[in-house]
Amino acid sequence: MAATPTPFTSDDYRSRMDRAAEDARDAGLGGLVVAPGPDMDWLTGYRPPAATERATLLVLAAGRKPVLIVPALEAPDAEKAPGAAVLTFEAWRDGVDPYGLAAPLLAQGGRFGVSDNAWALHLLGLQRTLPGTRYVALSEALPMLRAVKDEAELDRLAAAGAAADATYEEIKGVRFAGRKETEVARDLAALLIGHGHSQVDFTVVGSGPNGANPHHEAGERTIQEGDTVVLDFGGLKHGYGSDTTRTVHVGEPSQEVRDVHAVVLAAQRAGCAAVRPGAACQDIDRAARQVIETAGYGEYFIHRTGHGIGVTTHEPPYMIEGESRELVPGMCFSVEPGVYLPGRFGVRIEDIVTVTQDGGRRLNRTSRELAIVE
Repeated sequence: MAATPTPFTSDDYRSRMDRAAEDARDAGLGGLVVAPGPDMDWLTGYRPPAATERATLLVLAAGRKPVLIVPALEAPDAEKAPGAAVLTFEAWRDGVDPYGLAAPLLAQGGRFGVSDNAWALHLLGLQRTLPGTRYVALSEALPMLRAVKDEAELDRLAAAGAAADATYEEIKGVRFAGRKETEVARDLAALLIGHGHSQVDFTVVGSGPNGANPHHEAGERTIQEGDTVVLDFGGLKHGYGSDTTRTVHVGEPSQEVRDVHAVVLAAQRAGCAAVRPGAACQDIDRAARQVIETAGYGEYFIHRTGHGIGVTTHEPPYMIEGESRELVPGMCFSVEPGVYLPGRFGVRIEDIVTVTQDGGRRLNRTSRELAIVE
């Protein structure tokens, strides 16, 4: 795998925008309105310098060339984006109503998908200019828009996963006992950056009773001999996400800790083994959850088994009861069961898995056994 992946081409972005417009049409939408953020980045390669009150909107509709409405002072940067050759630009100056530029592109009375992260200011501006239009969140209208990855995307996710793995191998060698959770979290962040991440999204360090909180923010608690410590960390490398969790123990663990860890490890293996084309997302959750429930810890597994990952570290599809959507090759998501005993300790094990033609492939390769640290 190359250290730096081959950049996406204008043809890649054209294919994504065409597919998004066609999917919107098939979903009964008149088109899509995409705001700055992960959707715009994935569709065009353009990342505005900052999200501001000045409207930047990508308008997509089947059978029509994509249009990017952009502030004039940011147009030179937009025109350098990898997908710029596919776009028609509508630059607007301060004092001009940008929603008036969007009006001819959006049919009055139509229903459109809009980015989840679009500012209310801009959505209300569109509704004021086109009072008959209706909007639905992209995650609701087209939840699988970015879910199936091509080979180039899978390469980036694999590279991000390998960097997270290297981070874990190194963090096991640092001192835990006598240090604050925040200190270990800083070590994790530095290692992720050192292994090529451009962005660190989270560094969960849950020691002792804090490990029973799945999304514990690293705090000022001093890690002690005898603590079980949940390490959950990830971010972006080459624009694609990493996310892995391992549980370590400071010194020799009790038999109870070993037993709980063994249950979670068996559940994680069962969840990964259930990954295959045609399986429902909820099947992954059921497979992992059944192991934990059979062991008597069902009430202590308090979250879904997994979430998708791509240009963001959390996105559809979700491995949760009630999600009957079928898995297809190229989908990538976490498998991360856990057991959380309030006031005592928690255990979680997480890998990113991609669906292959005949099963699933883990993108994280580090040992899942309970590691002993100092």
